[in-house]
Amino acid sequence: MLWSCSSTRHVPDGQLLLDNATITINENESEITSTQLVNYLRQAPNHKVLGFAKLQLATYNMSGKDTTRWYNKWVRKLGQPPVIYDSTLTAQSARQLRQALINQGYNDVTVTVDTVARHDKKKMDVRYNITTGQPHFISSIAYEFEDSVIGNKVMEDSASFTITEGTIFNRNNLENERIQITERLRRNGYYGFTKEYITYIADTAAGSKNVDLTMQIRKPHNPDGSAPSFPFHQKYFIRNVYFVTDYESAGSDNHSVQDTVSYKGIYVIYGPDHYLRPSVLEEKCFIQPGSLYNAAEVNRTYEALSQLGILKFINITMQPAGSLGDAQLLDCVILLSRTKKMGASLELEGTNSEGDLGFGVGLTFQHRNLWKGSETLTTKFRTSYESLSGNLDGLINDRYTEFAGEVGITFPKFKAPFIPRHYKQRIIASSEVALSFNYQERPEYTRIISGAAWKYKWTNRSNTMRRTLDLLDVNFVYLPHSTLNFIDEIAPTNPLLRYSYEDHLIMRLGYTYYLTNRKMTTADISSNRRQQNFYTLRYSIETAGNTLYAISNLIGQKKSDGAYKVFGTQYSQYVKSEIEYTRTHYIDRRNSFAYRAGFGIGYPYGNSRMIPFEKRFYAGGANGVRGWGVRTLGPGSYDSKNSVTDFINQCGDISLDLSVEYRAKLFWVFEGALFIDAGNIWTIHNYENQPGGMFKFNSFYKEIAASYGAGLRMDFTYFVLRLDLGIKAHNPAMNQEAWPLIHPRWHRDATLHFAVGYPF
Repeated sequence: MLWSCSSTRHVPDGQLLLDNATITINENESEITSTQLVNYLRQAPNHKVLGFAKLQLATYNMSGKDTTRWYNKWVRKLGQPPVIYDSTLTAQSARQLRQALINQGYNDVTVTVDTVARHDKKKMDVRYNITTGQPHFISSIAYEFEDSVIGNKVMEDSASFTITEGTIFNRNNLENERIQITERLRRNGYYGFTKEYITYIADTAAGSKNVDLTMQIRKPHNPDGSAPSFPFHQKYFIRNVYFVTDYESAGSDNHSVQDTVSYKGIYVIYGPDHYLRPSVLEEKCFIQPGSLYNAAEVNRTYEALSQLGILKFINITMQPAGSLGDAQLLDCVILLSRTKKMGASLELEGTNSEGDLGFGVGLTFQHRNLWKGSETLTTKFRTSYESLSGNLDGLINDRYTEFAGEVGITFPKFKAPFIPRHYKQRIIASSEVALSFNYQERPEYTRIISGAAWKYKWTNRSNTMRRTLDLLDVNFVYLPHSTLNFIDEIAPTNPLLRYSYEDHLIMRLGYTYYLTNRKMTTADISSNRRQQNFYTLRYSIETAGNTLYAISNLIGQKKSDGAYKVFGTQYSQYVKSEIEYTRTHYIDRRNSFAYRAGFGIGYPYGNSRMIPFEKRFYAGGANGVRGWGVRTLGPGSYDSKNSVTDFINQCGDISLDLSVEYRAKLFWVFEGALFIDAGNIWTIHNYENQPGGMFKFNSFYKEIAASYGAGLRMDFTYFVLRLDLGIKAHNPAMNQEAWPLIHPRWHRDATLHFAVGYPF
């Protein structure tokens, strides 16, 4: 049905479908490409998937001509209407292309348009022919400043100027220079300065490609001849800083004042609710009374105050406050309003497992301003129950029951002793402490899992670099009750499975570093900046058991069963590190390639011969080698024989992930993808229950699994639903088909994955 529709089905008689619009650059000795100029076209043809299939137009053409029918309206909304050729828009496109190249220094550029009409097919092809000519270069630069003080300040930073002699006369660079000079001046007290005060005069001689450039900064005047309210050539100082904490209830600049508090040079004007301590506001304020106005400090204050979750509105204004001698004064007024202090949510679910009925209840409570410092208290409680039927002889519980609770507090700053104030203010940080408890009753055992965590998170101002320090992360697993010989029955020879159900303790220290050039603020999303090429780098390292091992040695503790124990429970000791690099390259607004390379390694030592099961790597799944299900690949050439109960053995100490993916916008919110994945996991030691799983330098490359496939995604901007079909290409498992790529079998080699978010 999709491809049987004519592409011109909804093109009115006498009009033509814009089928192709191409840009050809003739005699091009510049670095300009046609791809860079596509966005200047006022009219582009319907989008093509994979360069040839107009899927959105085909979807639209599935609708009928009766626009009142709901089906036709719905299909048309999913698709894209035919782009009807418009000669006026074509002429505008030619003018915009020419102007864009002139702005980049190609003043002699010519743009001509060729059109080929195919009336029998109701289609039109348009080609824009561009001859750039030689660009103009800046041969000399002069500066004229009506105010010498401003001029001296500008020339202090002349080493950072981006416009220099010998560079192409690019008008876009001139605009960027205006912005940078304005920012530098506004960081040095010149509150009234704007980029409009900077102009350029370009002098060119006939027949010459050289440009004599003059930068001018002149005193502005209002249309009536009067001076502006904030003279651009004068520096401004901050007189007072006022916080108005109840701005929303006042609704205007006239506020009812119930209390005013002076604290370390700032004034806090309270309404009926003293919901933030003055010390918290003073710590988040970088605008200091008596200091020069600095636009950068205003932005830093915005960023710092936005960390306070209790606030929903922040606005910083400057008001003239007269003068003191030659100094001009400003009062800084920071308007704040708060959100709700507390919130709660309830979750209910029901289950039916082959006739055994159950239910689950989850309750979450959050207090966003625990001690009037915007500390966030989060408490979670969850309980679930499921009945059991059948023969229950020899079991200790006749049900599945679980009680889980967690309480955590997040502080909007670096909460630690001996940390200098200037360092706390320089970074955007938060501190978190949490306790968790989980009580499980199963037919064969009762298990208790408890934990405690103390971590720090901090980021740079642009949120492109994030760090997490897990200063303390304790996890304790305890089995108070189990059926007779329970562990020996389920895992007589498997140390991995035994470890999962035996008492064990993990006390770890971890660090994570994340770096990207992708900025995902609301402004970035609205300006489509997320479609720029970007990369991410993530590195993490963690270690466990070292402190406990040192204490055991210092006190002369004796080993039990070959290991040190705490209160009769063996603790783990290991080191683990991971690194992952991803990159997304946009071909255009609707097509991109994404790449991923990841490597991880963990090593047990001291008090452990094996890394805890929950800390080991696994392969396969929606975010791994997608030809395999989660925990069904590896380690190495280990053959699980597709046993669903053998996942416990399919984990390792070394991990390798490689992926490349082509992504294309289809229609509406739908995206398509084609991908190739490769990777596997391996063990450090030769474990008896994982034959073929050990990493060996002379053979590991033969054990790299590979798969290929296709995916369909729904991009709702803030989250993505994903359906991927992966098919095995190379299977390293012993006793299995090594190259399913040559002899594929659907049931054996295909795996379907449903997930939320992109795989990388």
